[in-house]
Amino acid sequence: MSTGRLNGTVALVTGASSGIGRQTGLALAAEGATVALLARRLDRLEELVKTIAAAGGQAHAHAVDITDAEAVAAVVGAIGTQQGRIDVLVNNAGFLANTPAVDADLADWHRTIDVNVGGVLNVTHAALPYLLEAASGSRGVADIVTISSVAGRRVPSAASNVYAASKHAVGAFAEALRQEMTSNQVRVGLIEPGVVYTEMTTGGSKGAPDATTGNPLSPNDIADAIVYMVTRPPHAAVNEILIRPTEQVR
Repeated sequence: MSTGRLNGTVALVTGASSGIGRQTGLALAAEGATVALLARRLDRLEELVKTIAAAGGQAHAHAVDITDAEAVAAVVGAIGTQQGRIDVLVNNAGFLANTPAVDADLADWHRTIDVNVGGVLNVTHAALPYLLEAASGSRGVADIVTISSVAGRRVPSAASNVYAASKHAVGAFAEALRQEMTSNQVRVGLIEPGVVYTEMTTGGSKGAPDATTGNPLSPNDIADAIVYMVTRPPHAAVNEILIRPTEQVR
């Protein structure tokens, strides 16, 4: 299965039970990484582990809610201890509710911030010691990749209010982290997708773009971008990739 570019590495992917996270787990395993798959739906993760194993790869399932900082610290610590390293972190888990403010459910606003911002902070904080250690090893680099959105660059509509705010926050955090980590050989990158065909855009999420029409991106398109980021030579850091469907205007 392995093409060798990530042989000997360990990658951690959040939101790995479906969509972009699932495809990223497959893609990183195909490059030779041992993949730690994190999400709440253990049955989905275990199915993915079997799929990766059947193709000759290695993966492990870890059921966790990334908004629970203590649980995240325990899981990431266990991964780091058991595997001996973490070379790649992909912050993919996300929540989307696009509703005009006057009609919004406050719980949706808080959930958006808790997952899209708090979850990124929880997992990144827990993984950083292992990433720093890995970067000082023979590979000479480690990677943090966070899935943002076109909504992290501009506010695409009034209804995107808190979702756009969460993605702008992630972008600011990533840039500050990039500046801090440059001397430590930890690369920090953002992937900013437009409309992607996932559960979020086909399963009735509040105000989500409708990916059932037109020609949206596939999860594989985003996984390819992630693999590109983390397989550059150690001296080259790709810090930002904006990727839209060709037909998407905003």
